[in-house]
Amino acid sequence: MPEYTKPLPIPSPETQPFWDACKRHELSLPYCAACDAFFFYPRQFCPTCFSWDIEWRRCSGKGTLYTFAIQYRPQMPGFTPPYVTAIVQLDEGPRLLTNLVGIDPSPETLRCDMPVEVTWEDATDEITLPLFRPAS
Repeated sequence: MPEYTKPLPIPSPETQPFWDACKRHELSLPYCAACDAFFFYPRQFCPTCFSWDIEWRRCSGKGTLYTFAIQYRPQMPGFTPPYVTAIVQLDEGPRLLTNLVGIDPSPETLRCDMPVEVTWEDATDEITLPLFRPAS
């Protein structure tokens, strides 16, 4: 595997199930059994009702582009502009900060509410990143 030059996340005990699922190319999020709702970012209790009845559930990986920014200057090492930073509204409810790939990074091709789906970047042997692309 070639050396990955972009910044990498450092999993914590709360986020490790998320990263383990990503490694399997599955999008899995914390789910509150009391509220019957997914949430993100991972934590030990529900941010809505404060229940500790949390489990991890697989998500569809589908959603819509909530908002985006086209980056014309590299914000971090390893990124080659232009590229798209985005917030995706998942069909299950939560929003994720990500990069949008597989599309020309121009205002003419991007639009809020466009359907997107997860794709995977195997960054290292330990970390796989969830990215999003236009839905096929």
